[in-house]
Amino acid sequence: MHVHNALRQVAALFALALAALSCAPAHAGSFTDFAENKLVDTIFRGQASGIPASWYIGLDTTACGETGSGTEVTGGSYARVAVTSSLANWAGTQSAGSTTASTGTSGTTSNNGAITFPAPTANWGVVNSVRVWDASSAGNAWLCFNLAVAKTINNGDAAPSFAAGALTVQIDN
Repeated sequence: MHVHNALRQVAALFALALAALSCAPAHAGSFTDFAENKLVDTIFRGQASGIPASWYIGLDTTACGETGSGTEVTGGSYARVAVTSSLANWAGTQSAGSTTASTGTSGTTSNNGAITFPAPTANWGVVNSVRVWDASSAGNAWLCFNLAVAKTINNGDAAPSFAAGALTVQIDN
């Protein structure tokens, strides 16, 4: 097996399909270069993965890319949302909402609870993409997802949210 094919298979571990950000669909995401390097070092070079205990979901006003670049929303009460890696927070592969160890064949997990950002107290602008980070601020972007439909978020709007089951991770299919 070539390293490139192995990485492609591993990339499926984190291929997120964002079904909704207050009803805005997204295109499938991709690893950032940072994440790809971490995976190569972990899988083939015996190095610690550096995978965090919590992931931080962030919103961008520009399209993000494999380099991990983007322009994150700032101000107006914006903050990344932490989602701890746990059986309670992510469904088992056997069914949506499951809180037991995975035993299914779907290779897919999803968020068991809503992932809700703070309500905007200023205009956040037009959100075009989502990045998954390893820290609540600064840090490294591991995944990047461009929304299929951009979402304008203004002062006074309802808090943007991914409904339970809307953020999915497909490992293999």
